[in-house]
Amino acid sequence: MNLLKQPVTALAGIGHQTAQRFEKLDIHFVQDLIFHLPLRYEDRTRIYPIGSLKPGMTVLICGTVEYTDTLPRGRKSLISRISDATGFITLKFFYFTAHQHNLLKPGAIVSCFGEVRVGYAGLEMVHPDYKILADGEQAATESRLTPVYPLTEGLSQSTMRKAVKQALSLCRSDNGVLTDWIPAEILQRYHYPSLAEAISTLHAPEESMPIEALQNGSAPALKRLAFEELLAHYLSLRQAKTRGENRHAPVFDGDRIAIDAFLRSLPFALTGAQQRVMTEIAQDCRRSRPMMRLIQGDVGSGKTVVAAYAALLALSAGYQTAIMAPTELLAEQHYRNFNTWLEGFDVRVVLLTGQSKGQQRKKLLQDLADGSAHLVIGTHALFQEDVEFHRLGLCIIDEQHRFGVHQRLALREKGADTGLRPHQLVMTATPIPRTLAMLQYSDLDVSIIDELPPGRKPVVTSVIPAERRDEVIARIRGWIEKTRQAYWVCTLIEESEALQCEAAEKTAERLSESLPGIRIGLVHGRMKAADKEAVMTAFKHREIDLLVATTVIEVGVDVPNAGLMIIENPERLGLSQLHQLRGRVGRGEGDSYCLLMYQSPLSDTARQRLGILRDSNDGFVIAEKDLELRGPGEVMGTRQTGAMHFKIADLARDKELLDQVQSIGDRLFTESPAAVQPLCDRWLGTAIAYAEV
Repeated sequence: MNLLKQPVTALAGIGHQTAQRFEKLDIHFVQDLIFHLPLRYEDRTRIYPIGSLKPGMTVLICGTVEYTDTLPRGRKSLISRISDATGFITLKFFYFTAHQHNLLKPGAIVSCFGEVRVGYAGLEMVHPDYKILADGEQAATESRLTPVYPLTEGLSQSTMRKAVKQALSLCRSDNGVLTDWIPAEILQRYHYPSLAEAISTLHAPEESMPIEALQNGSAPALKRLAFEELLAHYLSLRQAKTRGENRHAPVFDGDRIAIDAFLRSLPFALTGAQQRVMTEIAQDCRRSRPMMRLIQGDVGSGKTVVAAYAALLALSAGYQTAIMAPTELLAEQHYRNFNTWLEGFDVRVVLLTGQSKGQQRKKLLQDLADGSAHLVIGTHALFQEDVEFHRLGLCIIDEQHRFGVHQRLALREKGADTGLRPHQLVMTATPIPRTLAMLQYSDLDVSIIDELPPGRKPVVTSVIPAERRDEVIARIRGWIEKTRQAYWVCTLIEESEALQCEAAEKTAERLSESLPGIRIGLVHGRMKAADKEAVMTAFKHREIDLLVATTVIEVGVDVPNAGLMIIENPERLGLSQLHQLRGRVGRGEGDSYCLLMYQSPLSDTARQRLGILRDSNDGFVIAEKDLELRGPGEVMGTRQTGAMHFKIADLARDKELLDQVQSIGDRLFTESPAAVQPLCDRWLGTAIAYAEV
């Protein structure tokens, strides 16, 4: 049996209860312990003279106790002053016993490890690790840096260190157990150590290794493991793409007459970028393997009409299309647009959301199952078990990063009964930084709509403090007097939708008092679909001047006459979400403005973020900056199921590795196929099942 595949209970001192605690850290097997790297390191390799200490240092010292006392004032504490030939320092304990007081008696020799701070009486250590030394005993130093591991409740550093030490000695006892799947010449070219050497270095670095290099990711051992982990993710997606290419999909030759009539009927001219992407989709759909295409396009670039073209390819070939949107508001808007664009094409468009209930829902499901409903637009309600299709040929997923992997997989599986896999088109207006797209979407072909419709002007963005609220309200009045409309967006840091809606309601009341005679509407996530629809329709028809809303309007709302947006507390949102919201204005031909009204004081990062948004309208530039500032999890909305999670790699820190990852991954795929699966198993384990989405 492979030693690394043994459960952690095979190690001495790890019983059932400890194993359960390890499971909370996703540690099940000996191999998992080996790849559970330290968070940071402590330097206990030498003793520092007390006189050389500076605040912020975390060090090992040794000294003689001068006195120990209990301070009753304020928070009761035990203080002990120790000194060596170079100086003195105070040890402070807020939790202590009488026994401790007796141990730290004057004249006792003590070794301590802790962080040096500035206290009332000079430098101090609060709750250091300490040991009273016997007569003639020397303070013990370590030969290597001491690792500090991520833990969970009930697990101590000593338990973790002992377990890792045993796992490493098992590896050393069997040289073949930790196979290096990366070819030696690649390791040499990039000056990477072997896998065994990298792992040993990271769990027990030599004292000469600079701690900074280990913390900031520049140590070759850490770079090598980050590289291998990124490579495994890339290879898993390449495998998924290959598997997808071996499946069969329906062929859409399409009704050329109907498609030409559709293009001629549009009330606007298509951009060159839209036409290019439509050609790419048509080529994909003429093949018998499933299309897996991602369309990226900045807010307002016209992705929805491209989706309508793709839907018509499927419909005119006799297949159904399912379009999944993240919110009911967006699903309802798509429903209206598609009905308008496909009028006269003998296509029945239906809407299926959480609001579809009882007999109405039953009838909808029947129509989808017997094929009398051709195009369905909906929310997550689409992938529920009782939704069946007659001949599903195309799935379109809008704002795909809002959905978890399981949801997208479930929708695609709806077409599997026919033996054919539906084509899949994935759209996002959140531009994905190139570094992320290369890894997160290497199983998809990517199309970019990099052109805005003619006549669109960039939105002018200003950053202003909330103290100038009265000026902003005066500006709204002047704007509406010019027969233009405006948005006021309320954001709240709490996840609670109820609190967000309450804040929006109060804001609408206050604005009604400040702006008498101006028609104010309100829309938020807890309103009934029919009520939201009524408010949005009234806003579109210019029956409402100012729309107060939560971030529910982030995607899909299109009112060309609304050219002014005020975003309250923008510092609480990420750059990409702010850019999405700002994309609701600038959709007509007039000038458009976005005011970011922040609460003082701003942190340096928030000031930087708002400055980036003020200075750029380019979604891709904004997404790259967002990645640098917040990291990949926030940018992609990856708190969802199935998003990429890394044990060691950090996409913001390690992005320069991605070019290597792509070229070497492609090479391994063709030249060393036997290495692909073991690398994926080592780093992804069970996660591979979902990579196909």
